Amino acid sequence: MTTSNIDPEEIAKFTQLSSTWWDTEGPLKTLHDLNPIRLQFITNHAMLANQTVLDVGCGGGILSESLAKAGSQVTAIDMDAAALETAKAHAKTSQLNIDYRHQTVESLADSHAHSFDVITCMEMLEHVPDPAAIITACANLLKPEGKLFVSTLNRHPKAYAMAVVGAEYILNLLPRGTHDYQKFIKPSELAGWARDNGLEMVAISGVSYQPFSRQCELTSDVKVNYMACFEGV
Repeated sequence: MTTSNIDPEEIAKFTQLSSTWWDTEGPLKTLHDLNPIRLQFITNHAMLANQTVLDVGCGGGILSESLAKAGSQVTAIDMDAAALETAKAHAKTSQLNIDYRHQTVESLADSHAHSFDVITCMEMLEHVPDPAAIITACANLLKPEGKLFVSTLNRHPKAYAMAVVGAEYILNLLPRGTHDYQKFIKPSELAGWARDNGLEMVAISGVSYQPFSRQCELTSDVKVNYMACFEGV
């Protein structure tokens, strides 16, 4: 198993939260608030019914379960073993068949090249030492007509003000230390890594989150959170 592209400190942050993944009022509540808009962006650009889907960095399975409910055959991977146990237990309770694996995307690419119609990688790239390598592995895992969906945070002053200072220190929407601004990724950087692997950005959208109403919507402003869709050229 390839493990070099893992930050143990990042894994430890989320391991501490493993029992709270499905608490919609807990420290990870914003992930629940964001999940419907993520699914909307995905379904705007890809069909999910009867498709093979890989959820990279699945955590406790919030998006994985939505993908399965949409009719996909879902494989979901993460390197946080505690989060995976939470995900497996919740899927069993929800009577959903999801193939959860404690595995890196790089090692999966070695054995399952060109196996997936759709790949999602949400809020994960900014937590690994080499995000470009994640994009390479995802590109190798996609079928020729497949689509890759990525969400991350832009390395822009507005993102620092809102996603770090505002969300973690003023509004306490996320545990302090969740994000490292230096690891945020500009859309141009993400698009470049994708092009290097034969993928083209076909859609990009910002995500607006209102912390008091807990409402989310897609927007043209990509300075903070953004999602992008890529496909083979």
